[in-house]
Amino acid sequence: MQAFPRVLFDEAHSESWTIRREVAEAINPAHPDDNSYARAAGVLRHLGHTVVAHTSGPLDAAALAEQDVLVIAHPSGERWERTTGQGSPVFSAAELDAIEAYVAGGGGLVVLAEEEQDKYGNNLRELLGRFGTGVEHTTVRDPRNAHRDVATWVLATRATTDGLLAGVKTACFYRTGVLTSPADATVLFETSSTADPAGAPLAVAVRHGRGRVVVFADSDLFGDDSIDDHDHRRLWGNVITWAARVPEGGGAAGSREESKGALFARLKAAVEELRPLQVKDGSVPEESKDRAKALVGEIAEHVGEIAPFFPHDAAYLQAVQHDLAKWADQGLGVPDFLDSLDLFHPDTQRVDGLEHVVVFPMYTQNGNPNRNLEAVWIRTIWPDWLARLEATGYDNPMFVPIAFEDFTSGYETHSAVLFPETVAVRQAPARFTWGGIFADREAARFRRVSTAAAGTLKLELPPDAARLLASQQLAQDTFVLWDLIHDRTHSHGDLPFDPFMIKQRMPYWLYSLEELRCDLTAFGEAVELERQGVPHARYVQHAILFDRLFRFPISGDRVRNYDGLGGQLLFAYLHRNDVVRWTDNRLSIDWERVADGVADLRGEVEKLYRDSIDRSKLAHWLAAYELVSSYVAPHPGSTWAKGIGALPEEQKAKVDAVLPDEFPLSMFYEALRRKLGEVVESTKGLRA
Repeated sequence: MQAFPRVLFDEAHSESWTIRREVAEAINPAHPDDNSYARAAGVLRHLGHTVVAHTSGPLDAAALAEQDVLVIAHPSGERWERTTGQGSPVFSAAELDAIEAYVAGGGGLVVLAEEEQDKYGNNLRELLGRFGTGVEHTTVRDPRNAHRDVATWVLATRATTDGLLAGVKTACFYRTGVLTSPADATVLFETSSTADPAGAPLAVAVRHGRGRVVVFADSDLFGDDSIDDHDHRRLWGNVITWAARVPEGGGAAGSREESKGALFARLKAAVEELRPLQVKDGSVPEESKDRAKALVGEIAEHVGEIAPFFPHDAAYLQAVQHDLAKWADQGLGVPDFLDSLDLFHPDTQRVDGLEHVVVFPMYTQNGNPNRNLEAVWIRTIWPDWLARLEATGYDNPMFVPIAFEDFTSGYETHSAVLFPETVAVRQAPARFTWGGIFADREAARFRRVSTAAAGTLKLELPPDAARLLASQQLAQDTFVLWDLIHDRTHSHGDLPFDPFMIKQRMPYWLYSLEELRCDLTAFGEAVELERQGVPHARYVQHAILFDRLFRFPISGDRVRNYDGLGGQLLFAYLHRNDVVRWTDNRLSIDWERVADGVADLRGEVEKLYRDSIDRSKLAHWLAAYELVSSYVAPHPGSTWAKGIGALPEEQKAKVDAVLPDEFPLSMFYEALRRKLGEVVESTKGLRA
């Protein structure tokens, strides 16, 4: 399923614009910029969109079937314009019907009209009438709001605060007409009060059925010689992204093989019957051993039955059967699956769509603390674009992005990881070589909570952010890239301590800063990758921002909630610097300043790390506390807030003096948690 839009640029109806530069040069050798949308097409390709030209034949259902956006840019008779020379500027009745049906079914339509519209010999007015809009035969003049003092080069007035115009402050319409629009349309730009005509729409957005339509009264503003004027480039990207169809369905690979699904169902049923018979360490009490031993035998048999579907894991699945038999023979005490764990290496098999069945006694992080037997059917996510990135600059051989196919009850929780260190073994391996992260669950949780938060906070979303929340496939791919960079960052940079210090006993705000440092780094890397043309990178920035600001602070309890504290710190920093604002019960974000705000906070955290290389452990702890508490108010009863003189001498006692909720939620977050608590809880055990 394609995450990014497919854009069809019509050039079969004598349009004045072409996305093919060589065609523009042929029809207008002296000034091809007057007929070229090649740069506009390049902007969209940079965003990940596929852009192709429709050069002949009717715009019928077949031509539109695989497209997400149709662009029609100023069809004209050749008396008035140099054109592509293909077809008539008049759309047939059948084409009008096909376009309307396409939009009603979820497709996007972007139409670019012109001044003195009637003279061009097209029937755009009839087409636009299908969507309640129209274009007037006039030319706007506004000497007081003119680009380069040309009265017909009109500097338009922004007419909405809608997120569709995020990052867009000014736009120029060159020799423009004006539009009529229905009452439920969103007027994007209009003429000023000094224009003739005054206060008239220049660009409107309309919803029609399941689809969306955007109409401009001028086509020059996205031409090759104009797209870099004002904020036209951002406006163009926003409009196409907003109009584009959002693919339906989740990110799962296609239909399952029925026999494989039936076999896993039998395995799962036997594991589910065994799990309640186990106690915390995974062993089985005496009174349940007879039934448990029979179930372990059944489970081993089911593993053998399903193994032929996973030939790449043959040695591992055979070892699972041996470990199950050994566990039963030894009286079902504390299980030991080290032998099979040593043979399971998804890190060496990162092939997109490759599946595994995993059977281990294990606890699940952020989920079940007991070492119950679990059976998990997973699918590897490793698209070519990600493999190239990992191979050329973001090496992370231990990282395994995965998705659920099915799972037992241990994953009916908030857990979204599969880590080898959670497995019951007689001794820890010399080193762990892989870690699996369920990108599908993380993406689905992110979408549900962020969508609810945006609605509750009345946040106007830019079109790309809205698309991210609407598309499971796009969100899943976005999380894979985010996780790759985040996970790698733990072992890179200035590190005054073990980056995997969760195993150590330290005040939990140090864990908060380490996790936040990795996310701030991932954000910065995503900014650079976006410049380089990696389309998912823009969405990584939105994902980090929303998950950190909205989901993390209100998820879980408040006992040493280090991810929550990292989110609190990011929000407080951005709020202190007026990047985010909470006014009139509405959250607003200055989208153009987000990247700089995140970079500035990253600079403070990295300075803390760099300076702490030369500090003692306690001095580092205190410096970290000072950084956090300078933005997030500590608990009024905190011992640590009173300074070094109030702390006990012994190191363990210093850690014990940390309050379970050393940095309580602000009033903003307390209110948000009350409103979204049920939404967060609903993500437990979420399937994409």
